[in-house]
Amino acid sequence: MDLQNEFEKRIGYQFRDKRLLEQALTHSSYANERHTGRLSDNERLEFLGDAVLELVSSEFLFESFPKETEGELTRLRASMVCEQTLSFCTRELELGKYLLLGKGEDQTGGRERDSILSDALEAVIGAIYLDGGFASAKEFILKFVLNDLEHKKLFYDSKTILQEIVQGNFSEELHYRQLREVGPDHNKRFLMQAMIGDSAYGQGEGRTKKAAEQEAAYQTLLLLKEQGF
Repeated sequence: MDLQNEFEKRIGYQFRDKRLLEQALTHSSYANERHTGRLSDNERLEFLGDAVLELVSSEFLFESFPKETEGELTRLRASMVCEQTLSFCTRELELGKYLLLGKGEDQTGGRERDSILSDALEAVIGAIYLDGGFASAKEFILKFVLNDLEHKKLFYDSKTILQEIVQGNFSEELHYRQLREVGPDHNKRFLMQAMIGDSAYGQGEGRTKKAAEQEAAYQTLLLLKEQGF
């Protein structure tokens, strides 16, 4: 089974036009290396998918939160479709595994880069929309982006939520400790740990300290949830 067929099985959607799927998974670095032209990568599909995602998420929030104001709905939508949250959504799909990347981009960690993963997810949405229509794209978004909102909210608000829990339940202060920094300047990886006083909690890894802290906060929240907080 080739990777594109495997990806179709993962998402539960079979493309009639396989070229749309290939384009959605093609990063500009791959297109540049192959000299296939600027229109062969996934950037145009990303543009379309972004618009479809905004409409579906707006409708979802409008119906799900009838008492929220326009401002709060806007904030919720921005949090749900931001780069880091969309990248988080791709974990379930292992989307990075299926991307067509240039050698340089691949060697410098492109398959784990939030910006590349979030853009590719939007490109897949755009490709499904063109191939199967709005209903198919909406089904994909509800299944993989707007699912399990409790955990999504924990993730994108993790540092704020954790700070509030610590202030309300602990006498010690929350801070983050850097455990490791590896890789060259163009491909840094940071490992951070959430600390409550002198006690170590969740760890997180990311391309920036902020991203690693967010992951550490998220993992800490999962631990605290198990402990009844």
